[in-house]
Amino acid sequence: MIGKTIENAKQGNILDPWTFTLLYATDFADRLEHQIIPALRSGFVVLSDRYIYTAFARNVVRGCDRQWLHDVFGFAIVPDLVCYLRIDVDTLALRVIESKGMNYWESGMDMRLGTDLYDSFKKYQGMLIEQFDKMAEEFAFQVVDARRPPEEIQEALRARILPILKEGRTKRISKAASEKAAVEKAAAEKAAAEKAVAEKSAEKVPEKTSEPTPVEEPVTTG
Repeated sequence: MIGKTIENAKQGNILDPWTFTLLYATDFADRLEHQIIPALRSGFVVLSDRYIYTAFARNVVRGCDRQWLHDVFGFAIVPDLVCYLRIDVDTLALRVIESKGMNYWESGMDMRLGTDLYDSFKKYQGMLIEQFDKMAEEFAFQVVDARRPPEEIQEALRARILPILKEGRTKRISKAASEKAAVEKAAAEKAAAEKAVAEKSAEKVPEKTSEPTPVEEPVTTG
């Protein structure tokens, strides 16, 4: 629903960066609540392209305050791993031209950085790369050289992701064992408490003594 609103707003170019940020945050909150969190609770591994960091970069270069952006997206879950596929502007521009081509928003044409799509694209993407480089230090991104062949990039990603998956599995097993032990301990404590209460109650109840049944004198008639 929000995604459609964002696309309509882009078509008309009628919203300022702050309003766009709030729309993106609303859309992200919906995805977080209905997709990401349920998947994590079910034991799935969630892979997210860009996550909240692209919104940070795009809106900082458009004049939004960095701390305000952090506050707006403060509800986001901190990821276990962030891989930053870093690339230089010239290589990126060549790849985009050879694939899908440049568009208005990815070229930052709304910011009027250049006279044509290509010039604006290089300036805008250069600004984004600068922001991502800053965030790489701030949030401890794992940097991967995206100029390398796809096979090498995949290998580098696997080397960073696999330890996280193994660690996560170990944590899940440990958590399950801890939860089981906690349940067993609670059950044992409950049983012990109930037994103690029963024994204490038995001590307080006095023994009932039965009164002797009166013996009736035999009645004689003369």
